[in-house]
Amino acid sequence: MKEAFKTIYMGGSGEYSMKKSRFIATVVPVETEDAALELIEALKKKYWDATHNCSAYIIGTDQPLMRCSDDGEPSKTAGRPMLDVLLAHELTNLVVVVTRYFGGTLLGTGGLVKAYQSATLEGLSQCKVITKELGIRTVLATDYNLVGKLQYYISQEQLTLLTSDYTDIVRLEVLVPPSRFQSFTKKIAELTNGSAIPDELGKVYFTMIEGKVHLFDSCL
Repeated sequence: MKEAFKTIYMGGSGEYSMKKSRFIATVVPVETEDAALELIEALKKKYWDATHNCSAYIIGTDQPLMRCSDDGEPSKTAGRPMLDVLLAHELTNLVVVVTRYFGGTLLGTGGLVKAYQSATLEGLSQCKVITKELGIRTVLATDYNLVGKLQYYISQEQLTLLTSDYTDIVRLEVLVPPSRFQSFTKKIAELTNGSAIPDELGKVYFTMIEGKVHLFDSCL
């Protein structure tokens, strides 16, 4: 699993025009190829009267699945240029469909490439791009005498504190990057003389949006 990757949190749409041809880009977050294909088919039905509905998608992180379609446009003038835009922005887990309404004037291969890439960029500009980071959900159980020391350490290390539960003991749930987990465990043992042992709850991707932590179930 990658420790971090870029994707979109919310989809969007944008439009680009060239010589009276309209190019409407729809960008949507997806996590499976089936979801991407369903979206493509749905847009083909929605824009049934369009000249072309070209598409590109990237799914996954370690060995991402990449597909694109020119949908009747000359080879490598639509789908591949769209895919190149997604790759250039280092994005994954998304699909883009660019719908073309022909304006009566041929654009040539160079014009088509520019139009489809420009439309894709317009669509992306309307999306919220985020970075998902991999973290190990970790619970620390400690007494009240040590909680201040632990909270200070968590803050100094800029780790994400998810919850603080105060009962007869204090339970802190923290997100720790996998690469730092060993040093984190060692430091917690030092700070608490071995009384607080981190309890792993599993790995999860997360991101910060407007100051709030958002967790994601999928670890694609």
